[in-house]
Amino acid sequence: MLEGCTPWPEAFARRYRAEGYWQGITLGQMLERSMRRHPDKLAVVDGEKTASYRELVERSDRLAVQFVQLGLRSRERVVFQLANSIELLYAFFALLRIGAIPVMALPAHRLTEVAHFARHARAVAHLVPATSDRFDYGALAEEVRAAVPSMRCVVTAGAPARGQVSLQALLGSDADGQAPGRLPAEAFDDAADVAVMILSGGTTAISKIIPRTHDDYVYNCTQSAAVAGFDESTVYLAALPLAHNYTLASPGVLGTLAHGGTVVIATDPAPQTTFPLIERHRVTVVAGGVPVAARWLAAAEHEEYDLSSLEIFMNGGARLMPELRRRIEERFGCTYVESYGTGEGLLNQTRLDDPEEIRFHSSGRPVSPGDEIKVIDPTGNEVPDGIVGELAARGPYTIRGYYDAPQANASAFTADGFYRLGDAVRKVDGYLYLEGRFKDLINRGGEKISAEEIENHIVAHPAVTNVCVVAMPDEQFGEKACAFVITRPECTLEFAELQEFLIGRGIARFKLPERLEVLDAFPLSPAGKVLRRELRALIVARLQAERDAATNAFAPHDSNELQGDTR
Repeated sequence: MLEGCTPWPEAFARRYRAEGYWQGITLGQMLERSMRRHPDKLAVVDGEKTASYRELVERSDRLAVQFVQLGLRSRERVVFQLANSIELLYAFFALLRIGAIPVMALPAHRLTEVAHFARHARAVAHLVPATSDRFDYGALAEEVRAAVPSMRCVVTAGAPARGQVSLQALLGSDADGQAPGRLPAEAFDDAADVAVMILSGGTTAISKIIPRTHDDYVYNCTQSAAVAGFDESTVYLAALPLAHNYTLASPGVLGTLAHGGTVVIATDPAPQTTFPLIERHRVTVVAGGVPVAARWLAAAEHEEYDLSSLEIFMNGGARLMPELRRRIEERFGCTYVESYGTGEGLLNQTRLDDPEEIRFHSSGRPVSPGDEIKVIDPTGNEVPDGIVGELAARGPYTIRGYYDAPQANASAFTADGFYRLGDAVRKVDGYLYLEGRFKDLINRGGEKISAEEIENHIVAHPAVTNVCVVAMPDEQFGEKACAFVITRPECTLEFAELQEFLIGRGIARFKLPERLEVLDAFPLSPAGKVLRRELRALIVARLQAERDAATNAFAPHDSNELQGDTR
């Protein structure tokens, strides 16, 4: 395995192979297997650009030859920052074909993050999107190249600047008569080695690098797709960033291709972008997140389009409140699937035939019989079912360590190889119930308040489209709850009205939010997760500003100070 990565102990590796979790094939070989079964079937749609399975493999192989000619080699790392497009898939599979390792950055990442990823991974190349009116990716790539000594090459999906290479030129045109290039005899086929490096969630700090092997990532995408019922008839809408683990492989694009389905690529998840695509291509599966679900439910466009092909709405990245899950099923006539997992490995999903109580309230159960999970207390001991503790997991697709990060590994993994997720959960009858991150539990004078519990009550208010409850500091109680809400455009919401509404829902009074803040939008991470830390920082700043204003209002001033203030 690549130096700096922690392998599975040999006894575990033997067991995972013997029990069939690890198939001994690369992600590229997985795609070729689908191609042999469905050579002429439509694999990818990106606007007017399409590719059959055969074309996807052939064009990726042609690009792989070009990457070799650029000097890229097996095990070299490439910062992969392309935007949602069919070219992203060509480039992704081309790198895998030669054993180069994509480091899956997002288009929203900027210099601080990208330089960190590149320097840490010792990347030799950088793939960037076309420059737009909003951001100059070519300039970003040059800043990264100047900051990272190992960086040799920049490949751009747009017009190349001096010293950069055009991705379109490497791909060539369909009409140029070229035959697919020949790969070197030593083309990469080591399923046990690192396939891709993805990034940890990054909502609290700069992300760590997660090394995923071909063995574990093939299983990750194929098994989660099988649990969600994917097959040849699946038409999957990829609207969130393709470079994110959820959209890429959980089950995502790779899960769809593994099962012979069709991927429809969207540039963004807005209803005006996605609803026409659902109608035109008869999309059956949508993978969204909490902001997407809230936005879709608030949109009027659903009345204008035929969305009857939708069979599954899957939510990932953060837990969707039960009230919104119910609305999704009612509004779109599909089955809701909650997907709770981590880029480090473990995936949990609700099942299509689960009863409403499970679909609407739980965070699912592990997708694999090989998943080992336990809920532990601060000392590492397991707690009984129904008791809140920290989730820890190990299994055939859960990593044993971050890339080249011994300090992080010491705190994130137990001595026996369980990864500690940092999530507060309950386990009941094999299903997990996410209570939030431990830091999202509000400690009001010793009473623990689940932010998510209160959020689910607030979102039931007819004026509210989305809500996030965070802790704010309080001198008497230590912490109190502050509710940040987004309302429908035509609605307003007053604090007293919210309090009355929540009291009417019968919750304990100590759980009531003690401040309301109405925002137009929530701060989001590049992966689309609500940045609770920024909301906590916002309310701290507002409280401090109010204290400062009160102090100034009552502070004594002499006449000289007043004259000075008014000059």
